[in-house]
Amino acid sequence: MGKDTSIGTHKSLIDRCTTLVYKEYKNNNYKGKPPTLEDFRQVLLQQSDPEAREIALSIELFTKGSLNTFAKQTNVKVNNRMICYDIIELGEQLMPIGMLVILDSILNRISKNRKLGKTTYIFIDEIYLLFNYSYTSNFIEKLWRRIRKYGGFATGITQNVSELLDKDEASRMLSNSELIIMLNQSTTDRDRLAEFLHIPEKELNFITNSDTGEGLIKARNSIIPFRNVFPKNTQLYKLMTTKPKENFE
Repeated sequence: MGKDTSIGTHKSLIDRCTTLVYKEYKNNNYKGKPPTLEDFRQVLLQQSDPEAREIALSIELFTKGSLNTFAKQTNVKVNNRMICYDIIELGEQLMPIGMLVILDSILNRISKNRKLGKTTYIFIDEIYLLFNYSYTSNFIEKLWRRIRKYGGFATGITQNVSELLDKDEASRMLSNSELIIMLNQSTTDRDRLAEFLHIPEKELNFITNSDTGEGLIKARNSIIPFRNVFPKNTQLYKLMTTKPKENFE
């Protein structure tokens, strides 16, 4: 009872302080510099409630402490046509808050583009990493189901298919995918995909010890083998290759 009351009090205080910290920015028609997490902490400290100081203390590490990366004004040009979010250097402690910031930014961009009649394309590399956290996994699953209604397209890329299929949210995401492209697979991943997508045994040869550019495409209820060998003696190949050994001058 006491714990639930404390959570409710904290939620009310956070809601109140969020409204206060955005008041001036909102009154200025959302122009100028938006408030930061440090501004939010300062508003918390101005409250008379002792619980507000508890919340301020709990976020001090992320505002004035060593993990204050997301407590400052952004240096990302969020209005660019193409934005790349790199999370590789986020540590375990920063990863949850970092993903909250990034996913919120993506959602805002989708909503903004929808109002402008623009299509949003989202590409997520190593998507299995996002399913290690409850908030991001729930967000991605819901995004996958709804993004087409908002005039957008989402693409996930991974080499860890088994790890994806071990997560309920990821399995539902794959079930909701209109198009799945499979390249060469390990024995374990191939067997899991065959069971999950009902791939006939004879067609598994196309993702078993297959060469670069060969595989299977699942388009709705159809399984289609493909072979797309891109000529290497072209400028496009030099621009697109990701093989470290192919060092073109």
